[in-house]
Amino acid sequence: MKLAFVVNQVETEKDDYTTIRLARKAAARGYGLAFISLGDFIYASDGTICAVATLPQSGEYEDDPAFLDHLQNEAPRERIAVEDYDVVMLRSDPADELAARPWAPPSALLFAQLAAKHGTIVLNDPGHLTHAQNKTYFQHFPEDVRPSTCITRDADEVEAFLDEHGGKGVIKPLQGSGGQGVFIVTEENRQNLNQIIESVTRDGYAIVQEYLPEAADGDLRIITLNGRPLQVDGTYASLRRSNDSDDHRSNISAGGQADLEQPSEAALRAAELCAPKLIEDGMYLAGLDVVGDRLIEVNVDTPGALNYIEDLCGVDFCGAILDDLERKVRLRQHYRGALSNRQLAVL
Repeated sequence: MKLAFVVNQVETEKDDYTTIRLARKAAARGYGLAFISLGDFIYASDGTICAVATLPQSGEYEDDPAFLDHLQNEAPRERIAVEDYDVVMLRSDPADELAARPWAPPSALLFAQLAAKHGTIVLNDPGHLTHAQNKTYFQHFPEDVRPSTCITRDADEVEAFLDEHGGKGVIKPLQGSGGQGVFIVTEENRQNLNQIIESVTRDGYAIVQEYLPEAADGDLRIITLNGRPLQVDGTYASLRRSNDSDDHRSNISAGGQADLEQPSEAALRAAELCAPKLIEDGMYLAGLDVVGDRLIEVNVDTPGALNYIEDLCGVDFCGAILDDLERKVRLRQHYRGALSNRQLAVL
């Protein structure tokens, strides 16, 4: 099988990224691999979707750092036809491009849509990812699983929302990831509210949510595949992210810690309620962040933490994903174009 990954930039990939773990395990299976940076697509004069890609060698690598070192320092760069690849996995974070390259994520999605139209399986479905470029996508999920939310740039609206919820809430940028720019507002730091609002709205809208008391213990990251929680031999791909320091953010990229934890019935119910929307939108691989019985975020661009989960429990979740990709390629071959990319994404 030939598998391509679209990332922000090959140079900025890190050895604790889920993308690198997936690629290393794919290399061990002998897949033909390619890494495409957002700015390296080409629409050729004959209508072929091409790219200047980095092509790591297949084979066994000692660990994720060894694979990344090869990818960034040894692997050749060549012009490829993206349509020659069976599967393209979109693994870039739009939030990382807001300042310097805001044009890059939407442009890459357009190229990905063309590649899907030409027969390559593109995951997650690029047509629907276009509508999920910020946290407003979260508001399309059932109200029963979402905390009360206000999206605004108006300071008076923020204050009124906080007053309605006992003076406490969470404020974060509408576009962002990794816990960047997230603030918890309480009566103790309310005097800093104007500065917080100015900081969060500097580059756009703010999303204000009610504070969930269970969040003091962190959140549960649940990985979903084909719209449902990923499970192998009775073990779910999930972990608890928390932070014992004064920093309230539980994101691992923000210094949070990861502990293995299986989802509760309440968390699984929240995931079940999200499944129809994920399936309808062709969201093959997603990360649900759950506090109690509520979702606080849905990551459909570049869901991570799978490598941490594997290291904690020893279950080969990446192998299960690769098995599933091979199954999708077989389905595409048998149905000879009768299935849309969105359908293949979640079958």
